Amino acid sequence: MKKLPWLLLALLLLLAGVLFSGPYLTVRGLAQAIEARDTAKLDRYVDFPMLRANLRAQLNDYVVRRAGPEVQSNLLGALLLSASETLTGTAVDAMVTPAGIGALMEGHTLWKRASNDLESNDTYAAPRKPRPLQGAEHHFESLSRFTATTHTAQGEPVVFVLQRSGLRWKLVDIRLPLGQAEPTPPMVLPIR
Repeated sequence: MKKLPWLLLALLLLLAGVLFSGPYLTVRGLAQAIEARDTAKLDRYVDFPMLRANLRAQLNDYVVRRAGPEVQSNLLGALLLSASETLTGTAVDAMVTPAGIGALMEGHTLWKRASNDLESNDTYAAPRKPRPLQGAEHHFESLSRFTATTHTAQGEPVVFVLQRSGLRWKLVDIRLPLGQAEPTPPMVLPIR
C-alpha cells in the first residue's frame, strides 16, 4: 500500500517528461530529416494537410493586404485577386508535399554547389547541409502548442509551429515574415 503513491508519482513524472520532451524530439527529428534530405522521415514529423491550409491562408491574406482596398473594390481587381488566390493555392499544394519538399531540397543542393558553399575547400566536396532550425528559440505557447523561432538573413522571424495530437507532435504551420508594408528584397529563408 505504501508503494502505490510513489508508483503514481513516478508514472506522473514519466508522463510529464514524455509530454515536455516531445516537441524538442520532434524539432530534432525535423532538423535531422532536412539535413539528410529524407522526405519519408520528414513525413513523420509534418502534418502536410494542415501545413498547406495554414500557408495558403497566410499567403492569400498577404496578397489581399498588399493589394489594398482600392484593388479589392474594383471588379477587375477582385478578379485578379481571385486568380492570385487560385495560383497561390496551387503553388502551395504542389510544394508542401513530401515530393515538393524533396524537389526544394534538391534545388537547395544545386544552389549550394553552384555558389561553392561546400563542406570543405575540395571542389568535389558535398554541399553544406541545410540547418534551418539551428539556433532556434523554443517556446511552449500551451500544453499542446510549441514554437521554434529562427531568423532570416535580414533578421525577420520565421516561426515553426508544432501541435500535439495525443503524445505525438507535428509541424502544422510556418509563420513567414510577410507583415511588411513596404516592398522588400526577396526573402531568404534561414536554410544555412
